[in-house]
Amino acid sequence: MGPGPGSRIQDPFGPRAFPQVQGPALDAVDALEEILTTDLNAAAENPLIDVDTENAYHHGHFSTAYLALSLDHLRAALHHVAELSAARLGDLVEPELTGLTPFLSAGPPGSSGTMILEYVAHDALSRLRHAAAPVTLGTAVISRGLEDHASFSTQAARSTSPAIGAYRTVLACELLGAVRALRMDSVELSAAPVAEAFRTAAEALPMIAEDHTLTEEIARAESTLPECAGL
Repeated sequence: MGPGPGSRIQDPFGPRAFPQVQGPALDAVDALEEILTTDLNAAAENPLIDVDTENAYHHGHFSTAYLALSLDHLRAALHHVAELSAARLGDLVEPELTGLTPFLSAGPPGSSGTMILEYVAHDALSRLRHAAAPVTLGTAVISRGLEDHASFSTQAARSTSPAIGAYRTVLACELLGAVRALRMDSVELSAAPVAEAFRTAAEALPMIAEDHTLTEEIARAESTLPECAGL
């Protein structure tokens, strides 16, 4: 199908730039998997002992710069994806973009609807932003100057764990808003993967029209994300 007549001079970047932002994140995950596979199967003990000659070989295989840099790269890429997710959530609560009510509300004027989702998403995005700061810019010179480099891969891994949790929360908020918008608009989804993801999410997320606390539904959305992704 060709595009329909336009209603705006320019659409928001959230949906338009999806592949350009999602692609680098997927590439970062693939690169990290390859690096982990290599490192886990590498002979990194120092020194390496040749059992035939009984010689000891000192080396730098213990350095995990590849892993540290890859984890830094992954967190930065995740932040870009989460930033775009939060932007799309902002689009969902804007009547001029959706044709629906402000904040996807279903009550009297002034109802908050899903407004709180933006607060939760941007709080998580802020946490992800802090966790995404590169640790590989750190330096350490110890052991009387002999150990004059550190990869900081341990710190990179520690930063990645909370980053993934914050990332999941941002996506859950967008999922919750998107499911509500689709229900309100009675959209028929024809693309099989999208329709299946919507069915999965709709089964897990109740449709409660009036204003209410969204804490439990955000948690449900987080737990539903892997199934929606087909994992």
